[in-house]
Amino acid sequence: MTETVAVIDYGMGNLHSVASALGKVSTQNVVVTSDAAEVSAADRVIFPGVGAIGDCMSEIRRLGFDQLLREQVSSGKPVLGICVGMQALLSHSEESGGTDCIDLFPGQVKFFGHDLKSAAGEPLKVPHMGWNQVAQVEHPLWHNIADQSRFYFVHSYYVEDTGTEVKGRCQYGVEFAAALGRDNLFAVQFHPEKSHTAGLQLLQNFVGWNGQS
Repeated sequence: MTETVAVIDYGMGNLHSVASALGKVSTQNVVVTSDAAEVSAADRVIFPGVGAIGDCMSEIRRLGFDQLLREQVSSGKPVLGICVGMQALLSHSEESGGTDCIDLFPGQVKFFGHDLKSAAGEPLKVPHMGWNQVAQVEHPLWHNIADQSRFYFVHSYYVEDTGTEVKGRCQYGVEFAAALGRDNLFAVQFHPEKSHTAGLQLLQNFVGWNGQS
């Protein structure tokens, strides 16, 4: 029987780009859905997101998707967060005047700042937009992806490097978490669906992943 990947639709994600990328790397059935029953019935779940975290969390809570995500993670099925979808999994974000998030990963989301500088003292633009290298920490979702591969980022807020659950690191004025992972939950700050070969490989790894880290 063909397995199903559910891409959660709460009105705040680049959903069809994610679905299209999944179609390039997998024969699994991909559904873009806001139906909790469809999400619960799926074999894997992707939680994307773009935009301001305050608006995202308002919709997530209105639809009950915060509890839905907790249930999906607790069930043991593989779950992947992307971009703001990753930030929403943290405890709290400075964005939107301060926003409490879903708290599946402990930690804070912080603003890069208005005077961000490189190690050489050169001004850096915010948002962090474009290609950047990711230093990997061993995890099955990095299979067949070279360490220090470049991925595509677009964000003004970053997840602090919290240590043991960080599975990828990136430098942009500060060192921040480019990927987080624990058990069957994995999340990335970058957009794998926009990251060409390396991004497609990560999605291919996800659809073949059994949730073991």
